[in-house]
Amino acid sequence: MEIRAYAPASIGNFAAGFDLMGAALAPLDGTLWGDVVTAASAATVGLTISGPHAADLPADPWQNLVLRTYALYREALRVKGIECPALAFHLEKRLPRCSGLGSSASSVAATLASCQALLGEPLSTSEVFAVAGRAEALVSGSVHLDNVVPSLAGGLQLMVPAPPGVFEARALPWPDDLVLVVVSPALELATERMRRVLPKVFPLKDTLAFAQNLAGFVHALETGDRGLLRRCLRDVLAEPYRAALVPGFLAAQAGAVEAGALGCSLSGAGPALFAVAESRSQAEAVALAIQSALQETGLTSTARLCRLDSVGARVLS
Repeated sequence: MEIRAYAPASIGNFAAGFDLMGAALAPLDGTLWGDVVTAASAATVGLTISGPHAADLPADPWQNLVLRTYALYREALRVKGIECPALAFHLEKRLPRCSGLGSSASSVAATLASCQALLGEPLSTSEVFAVAGRAEALVSGSVHLDNVVPSLAGGLQLMVPAPPGVFEARALPWPDDLVLVVVSPALELATERMRRVLPKVFPLKDTLAFAQNLAGFVHALETGDRGLLRRCLRDVLAEPYRAALVPGFLAAQAGAVEAGALGCSLSGAGPALFAVAESRSQAEAVALAIQSALQETGLTSTARLCRLDSVGARVLS
């Protein structure tokens, strides 16, 4: 028996929620935008890779996140007294690495979804989140769930307080008419590097501004206050430190807002950008404005118009 599972690309932080909030993406054209992992029972553990970005991954399969995630999953099962069988995996690597699109999270989530389905869901949702967070830390340097949770669970997810060792998230309401404009420049920026540019301790005024902005963002979604959403769809914490590492970002951001976007920020740690538009026609204008600003610095880019992927990781076959 084998299980083929898909996990969507994602936007980490979602501007207002550094390390706390993220969204799963589904292109409006109906295509699947994310990694696919197939798992099957086998005599020995193994991994094969295909896809447009397969050549960018380490040659050693045990350096690949699929097998590293499997090792963490197997360890979590042993803690529960469950012996995990040897599994052979195939990764269809569809997302570029170091892109700000949740590439590592997609591989992790698809791996966990395939393992869970194949073995009868032996881990709880919180336990799966814990394994996913540990796997993400292998490439980013710290545990953060703002990509893996939406990639696993779908929607716009906010991590909420929980007892020690427990990981919980809540799906936030998102207006169906809003279009997510995701622009990917031809540039690689590792999340670990982008985290190193942040201060170890933020000034009190910055943390208060972050809390106020995130609370306002959540309230805007809960009440449908579009004006407040426009004011809070911004990153007051990490973006000021990261903006200079993406050539043309500030001009692209200004261009997006001028074209009518409710807001524009880095997708996760970047270099991808995302903006929120109120219609498809406006989204096309916003995409053009962002791409034009990036082109001025010599950066080519691709743009996709998306909605939220409400499902997250799922079995394809």
